[in-house]
Amino acid sequence: MRVVSWNLWWRHGPWQQRRPAIAAVLSEIGPDVCGLQEVWGGATENLAAELADRLGLHWCWASLPTASHRQAEHGQDIQIGNAVLSRWPILAQAELRLPVAEGEQPRVALYARLDAPGGPLPLFTTHLTHRPGASAERVAQVRALAGFVAEHGTGDAYPPVVTGDFNAEPDSDELRLIGGLSTAPAVPGLVLVDAWRYADPGDPGHSWDRRNGHLGERGLLDARIDYLLVGLPHGDRGRVRSAWLAGTAPVDGVWPSDHFAVVADLTSDGIDR
Repeated sequence: MRVVSWNLWWRHGPWQQRRPAIAAVLSEIGPDVCGLQEVWGGATENLAAELADRLGLHWCWASLPTASHRQAEHGQDIQIGNAVLSRWPILAQAELRLPVAEGEQPRVALYARLDAPGGPLPLFTTHLTHRPGASAERVAQVRALAGFVAEHGTGDAYPPVVTGDFNAEPDSDELRLIGGLSTAPAVPGLVLVDAWRYADPGDPGHSWDRRNGHLGERGLLDARIDYLLVGLPHGDRGRVRSAWLAGTAPVDGVWPSDHFAVVADLTSDGIDR
């Protein structure tokens, strides 16, 4: 089972030219499941729907309840949100508004229960506060997210898979808390393994990287801030086999996003890779 986590950089930069570049990268990866952040949508069109149509996938989307990341275009209200793409039907979905400090952009976690081979797979995607120095705020968001995962992500055939842009590095309080391996977990018994543990040991996994042509002066440092976290395996289901980055080069001269995508292969029933 191939899973992708990717921040698509909303409608920033040359966003119209980036659309086919994003689709080309995803087509090359051949994902079974995607957790996407900074996805735009409106009443008549949605980037998640467009990508799902191109790739032959199912999709769902949750918008952020905010006016700060909206655009009026041809009388349509364009919003930002998170999305799930799935090779298999989506059996259920739910969303949770995460806590934020006063004046901060709202944040949402999206859950989708997927009809995967061998039984349901609980998939989550989110995007935490990006402000430097906001670790305490992200810790509060992680606690809420962990409760959301525990509520919807236990008892299925597969362990929960959590994707997202956490805007925090691996040794941060928020990542240690959501993983539950280096400290007491946010919810007792909820342990999530960082899929990057199964990547090439020589690859730092910087998904925010100054090699990316969109960063320019914004790239103060290289960092691993995008994640694919997996609960403890259910038998042979949900074991991480490998992980790597994608979208690390321009497509026809266009960088698809200001983030690189994180990709992982997990063990699954009835899927050969």
